[in-house]
Amino acid sequence: MSQLDRAELGRRGADAAARLGRSGVELVALTFVDNSGISRVKAVPVARLADAAAWGVGASNSFDFFLCTDTIAPGPYSLGPVGDLRLHPDLDALTPLAAQPGWAWAPALRYDQEGAPHPQDSRALAAAAVSRLASRGWSARMAFEIEWVVADSDGVPVPGPAYGFSRLTGNSAYLRELVSALDSQHVDVEQLHPEYAAGQFELTVAAADPVRAADVAVLIRETIRVVGTHHGLRTSFTPKFAPGGVGNGGHVHLSLWEGARNLCSGGDGEFGLTDTAEMFAAGIFTRLPALLAVGAPSVVSYLRLEPHHWAGVFTAWGWENREAPLRLVRGPVGRRETAANLEVKCFDLTANPYLVVAGLLFAGLAGVAAGTRLPAPVEVDPGSLSAAEAAAAGVRRLPRSLDEAVAAFEADDVLKAEFGAELATTLMDVRRGEVAELGGLSDEELCEVMRWLH
Repeated sequence: MSQLDRAELGRRGADAAARLGRSGVELVALTFVDNSGISRVKAVPVARLADAAAWGVGASNSFDFFLCTDTIAPGPYSLGPVGDLRLHPDLDALTPLAAQPGWAWAPALRYDQEGAPHPQDSRALAAAAVSRLASRGWSARMAFEIEWVVADSDGVPVPGPAYGFSRLTGNSAYLRELVSALDSQHVDVEQLHPEYAAGQFELTVAAADPVRAADVAVLIRETIRVVGTHHGLRTSFTPKFAPGGVGNGGHVHLSLWEGARNLCSGGDGEFGLTDTAEMFAAGIFTRLPALLAVGAPSVVSYLRLEPHHWAGVFTAWGWENREAPLRLVRGPVGRRETAANLEVKCFDLTANPYLVVAGLLFAGLAGVAAGTRLPAPVEVDPGSLSAAEAAAAGVRRLPRSLDEAVAAFEADDVLKAEFGAELATTLMDVRRGEVAELGGLSDEELCEVMRWLH
């Protein structure tokens, strides 16, 4: 929506409002995800939806500078209390909320008062990356894995062993309501299971257009949260619920397509990658240090990024290597033509999913443009290599702190240019603000502060 057709938007909004009203919807939540990964919201009565679609809903541009703790960071592009943006709901994504009777939801695009797209609108940036891909004759399919910890009202994780059936059966009514709600919201759930950490579950969904995949990630998390409240449960998506053990990841699956052909399968390259898919993957792989500032964007993210935790903390890639930050998932024989995909394992759910989409697609396109190639795959846990073996294989640690990831992003001219000066600068202003506010906390204090924010 680069040019606002207010009359058409108003007409469509009125039609949507009438449909929602007939189904009992009274309020519509309009969300955007800020640079700290928090979903922010304005809500309108359904009777105001047509006006909101055509003219938007006011919101301060200071949200670009919000830290996850709601402190507002300074920055060269900040206008402080001055100015206003308009939130326009994407009517194509409008969804009645099954777990919140009387409510619907729509992701919003942000425009200025003149009707021009806001340069820090992450959803618009993701759409621009998808359009760039399409201009080359390619498309992408993406999906976010959602991991979360379920706790009782006192914050104690629900019991049961890792991957244990007893953890599932003990929470079966909660999980059934969750999947039922997601199904009613047209979210295609593929799998649900207890995970490794205490009280942890994981949900995977079918791959979709990248912007839709990011929308779904937002919708799933809020659905999980509200269904949990129905059962007296608390929900945490933090990368590290408590010091020690493993944390919640936000793995991203991505496949590259040319028409109906999956370029991650059927090629002559390593494990069946086509040349194009290998260069695309290499573009992502070589930029992982910088991409961590987008996909692992919190101080607490780096408590999760430890060796031997299946988090992917070394510069290694491989086939089905769960200790590599980039792995190729081939799928079973007979389905590889459609199933093969790349998985990025070093990201988590404190990330803005729209920025993740944009970062991965722009990095992949840069790899193709430069003819970048992947190194030899690593077929063991890279953390088990001796210093000499790691040096020979080019294996080293990814950034160990948010400070290091920020430095890598700021040294990457491609990502900075694609994000634009205003967004790229503000994004790192927010990262530095969170380092200044949270970086001096102990691990225990940091986990406590972050536990319920995302």
